[in-house]
Amino acid sequence: MSRRPEFENDRPDRRHGPYRHAESYEEEGGAEHEGSDGPSEGGYWLFGIHSVRDALLNPARVKRRLILTRNAAMRLEDALEVAKIEPEISDPRRFRAPLDPQSVHQGAALLTDPLDWGGLKVCAPRGPNDNPRVLVLDRVTDPHNVGAILRSSEVFGARAVIAPWRHSATEGGALAKAASGALERQPYVRIGNLARAMEDLRKMGYALVGLDGEAEKPLSEALAPFKDRPLALVLGAEGPGLRHLTKETCDSLARISAAADFASLNVSNAAAVALYAATA
Repeated sequence: MSRRPEFENDRPDRRHGPYRHAESYEEEGGAEHEGSDGPSEGGYWLFGIHSVRDALLNPARVKRRLILTRNAAMRLEDALEVAKIEPEISDPRRFRAPLDPQSVHQGAALLTDPLDWGGLKVCAPRGPNDNPRVLVLDRVTDPHNVGAILRSSEVFGARAVIAPWRHSATEGGALAKAASGALERQPYVRIGNLARAMEDLRKMGYALVGLDGEAEKPLSEALAPFKDRPLALVLGAEGPGLRHLTKETCDSLARISAAADFASLNVSNAAAVALYAATA
């Protein structure tokens, strides 16, 4: 089946109600946001049909400004009914949201604020038989990797993904697009000090297992003593890996065994493998 071109049905159509045209925003005195889709003092832009739909359906998501093409407005009609927000309609050839030119926006962009998950308390076990899994990221800065990690975390039922405020991927449009909606449901908890947060998790009853390619124990062996406990899987950035203090704070280090001598996984794939092993 051939896909309809993005421009089709983007001409004025009274059936879609009294939507405001984005071009009129500047004429009404609204501020024009400069820059990219990343976070700023005035929030950040989510883009793409899936990311925007899930954000519109999330009651916890602040919705400041929504820009759509008419085609996108039709595709998001159900979410618009729920969100009760009036979109600004834009010509797809001159899309008004200030996104990076390489952003695949599909005619949909939402100006919003980062979500507040309430800190590490979201990770706390909810009873004596609750043994949650969380992921702890040590200086993982690529938003596409973190977005993919959020998707895997949702699939395998992890309680949260934890990362420091500094030297980590910020919540922004590229991360949300890579997460394909998981950002709205999977807690991405930002903390000030990683080692201190790991100690706080230990006080909650978590065991801390760090992934390190040079570790002596294979992953299955390292996880075996902690099957019936809350578990935090700690992953470092590709290349540098875990920092020295992060390794020292872990209860155990593990490696993912590879069939070939020089084979390796990127951090998002390693996270998926580790979560599968920890939940099997």
